[in-house]
Amino acid sequence: MTQTTDTAPEGATMTGRSGTDATDEGSGGRRAAGRRHGPAAGRTRSWRDSPLRRITPWLFLAAPLALLITFTCVPVASMISYSFTDWDGVSPDRESVGFDNYVRIFTRPELFRVFFVSGYYLAASVVQIVVALYFAVILSFNLRFRNFFKGILFFPYLINGVAIGFVFLYFFQDGGTLDSVLSLLGVSTDHAWLGDPTSANVSLAGVSVWRFTGLNFVLFLGAIQSVPGELYEAAELDGAGKWKQFRHIIAPSIKPVISLSAILAISGSLSVFEIPYIMTGGATGTQTFVIQTIKLAFQFNKTGLASAAAVVLLLIILLITWIQRRLVPDDKVDLV
Repeated sequence: MTQTTDTAPEGATMTGRSGTDATDEGSGGRRAAGRRHGPAAGRTRSWRDSPLRRITPWLFLAAPLALLITFTCVPVASMISYSFTDWDGVSPDRESVGFDNYVRIFTRPELFRVFFVSGYYLAASVVQIVVALYFAVILSFNLRFRNFFKGILFFPYLINGVAIGFVFLYFFQDGGTLDSVLSLLGVSTDHAWLGDPTSANVSLAGVSVWRFTGLNFVLFLGAIQSVPGELYEAAELDGAGKWKQFRHIIAPSIKPVISLSAILAISGSLSVFEIPYIMTGGATGTQTFVIQTIKLAFQFNKTGLASAAAVVLLLIILLITWIQRRLVPDDKVDLV
């Protein structure tokens, strides 16, 4: 009995310890399980569920949007508001005149006659696109010194437009570079290249071709080089010459770029400014719509009328671009 009594508490004590150990082990197991599942549960919350992810794109867009609104949207809105006033650009007083400025633009033929000058630059843009496309196709094939010719074609576009205007002003003046070169070739001429409207506009349009051919050349060359080379190899195996490769491979692949160049050509021909302004100042029938608008604003102090003219030019460019996009939509090109 004594042993039984003595053993019983000992057994009970041992049992109690075992139970305590079991409890501790159970708690420790749960804590370990909690430690195991805790970080895993935290990792399941990915970056996609974070609120910061939704804000991050707007943080990157904040600076460009601020610049766009400050230097594009606000000036355009101000220009539209000025077009309904008779503001002279100096006086703080602005009287609303409604649509009178727009009526004057469309009822005064001399304000719209300057658009005929844009025809010279539009024809020059066609020549410019054809020349740029020709050289882009030629230099896209293996040709000796092709990188050198690429640099020569693109270099004029890197020069400042004002510098180009002064260079060609001396080039076309009486007894200048052009007359000297012609005299060396045995051609004597006393023609004033910038003295009459036709030759002056043709000369200025030629300068525009020389300057902007490089831009179209780079656009066309990049589009041509994006065509997979396997297509050219397959065409050569089938016996296709360079003309057939251009007609059936190159031309369809660069159709969107040609459409873009046409849009830039039309909008550029309507908004020509720096070259004729530097070389002739708009004299001898070379005044463009933009030069006329600048003179209305800063020479005749008719900022309201000039703003209306600028709005009309913007609407004409947008309308022509919309018509062109409707007539020549950008189809998806799939050559492979």
